[in-house]
Amino acid sequence: MPENRNYILAIALSVVVLIAWHFFYNIPNMQKREAEAARQQAQAQQVQQQPSTPGAPSSAPTAPGTPSTAGSNVPTPGGSATPAASTPSTATRETAIASSQRVPIETPTLSGSLSLKGARIDDLLLNGYRETIDPASPRIELLSPSGAPHPYYAEFGWIAGAGAGDGMPLPNAQTEWSVAGNGRLTPENPVTLTWDNGQGLVFNRKISVDSSYMFTVTDEVRNSGDAAVTLYPYGLVSRHGRPQVAGYYILHEGMIGVLGEAGLQEVKYKNLEKDGAVSMDATGGWLGITDKYWAAVLIPDQSTPYKGRFVPGGTAETPNYQADYLMPAVNVPASGTASTTARLFAGAKEVSLINSYEDRLGISRFDLMIDWGWFYFLTKPLFVVIDWLYKLVGNFGVAILLVTVMVKLIFFPLANKSYTSMSKMKKAQPMVEQIKQRYPDDRMKQQQAMMELYKKEKINPMSGCLPILLQIPVFFSLYKVLFVTIEMRHAPF
Repeated sequence: MPENRNYILAIALSVVVLIAWHFFYNIPNMQKREAEAARQQAQAQQVQQQPSTPGAPSSAPTAPGTPSTAGSNVPTPGGSATPAASTPSTATRETAIASSQRVPIETPTLSGSLSLKGARIDDLLLNGYRETIDPASPRIELLSPSGAPHPYYAEFGWIAGAGAGDGMPLPNAQTEWSVAGNGRLTPENPVTLTWDNGQGLVFNRKISVDSSYMFTVTDEVRNSGDAAVTLYPYGLVSRHGRPQVAGYYILHEGMIGVLGEAGLQEVKYKNLEKDGAVSMDATGGWLGITDKYWAAVLIPDQSTPYKGRFVPGGTAETPNYQADYLMPAVNVPASGTASTTARLFAGAKEVSLINSYEDRLGISRFDLMIDWGWFYFLTKPLFVVIDWLYKLVGNFGVAILLVTVMVKLIFFPLANKSYTSMSKMKKAQPMVEQIKQRYPDDRMKQQQAMMELYKKEKINPMSGCLPILLQIPVFFSLYKVLFVTIEMRHAPF
């Protein structure tokens, strides 16, 4: 129909812009990323052929509470030992895992292990997700240990305070912990790790995991000495090497967190390298590292103030990225105990699961781990509707088509009004031509006469564009939902 001409033209132009954007921007970027990936793989193969150097200097990110200097040699949290993760990788992931004693992790959603060396959670595979649509393809590797090609791990510990406790041996990345019981971490069976510093402090760490992706870590310190000790609890998530990212402007990948009243904080890897560490005081919230579909996130006690940071490290060639928090001082009295509890989310960003954690555990704005974008008020409700329809019809493609029809029906009154106005405009076109002929050289009088005509005929010149303008953010939000939510990953039509 002639009155649909502008609408069809707008759609056609949008398609042309999208195709041009893909051809001139996305394809060259993909080629660059493929070339960079090939270069990094060649470098990794070259490094693996080189012999390891014992005692190589560390270039790991700084510990909580320690000044950061990217590329400088700094101690790991809780000690001065050089971490293996900071040296060039000389082993496969499997070899790195086998290099230390481990506690197996077995849940319906996770497989892996935690290392008794350093008590790190550093080996996690996602049971329900594969690298490709092929069900025989490898499972997603989320966390990897020191010495692997791409170390990515979580660590909890203590830093000594000035004065009481200063100089006291504390557990660090090289500490060998012992495990009590059968040494298998499952939802039904927490594990307890123990380390005695030989100077009156015994550290007990109880680690539990639910049937999804949430770990709970409770650290207890028993002081059998004659003097009180002051310690600062910390937690960190560290990622070594520059990750491959999708590179889309509508998607955030990198450092992320909701830090108290400061709200959502998102820092891309390249910006962290360029601008340096980000630090702020907060109470409540969470912080960590996110990919498109997966995340590793620290959740401190929601009622206790802490200092949260995003910290760059390493070198320009092999950068490191760390999210960490430092809690207030804990006093461990003589012949007494003190404890602290924190959580770690490490897994897939499933919407219903994230929402349930936010509600049950009182985690501030935990749902923002999923990149809903600026149009949160549209994207999240759209997902809820799509997910509800999917549960009814059993197919995401059909659910999306139904949502599209629903959106068109919602906007139909506006569109119908637009068509009516456009029809009036068409009927008034001969009178508009008469006005132009009457005032061929006077644009001002032309405009005045046309406005009087529109007023007389009750025509709104903008009504033809309004439905299109209102639908743009809705359909952009729909595209955003399809792009960022894991529920539609690898789904058939």
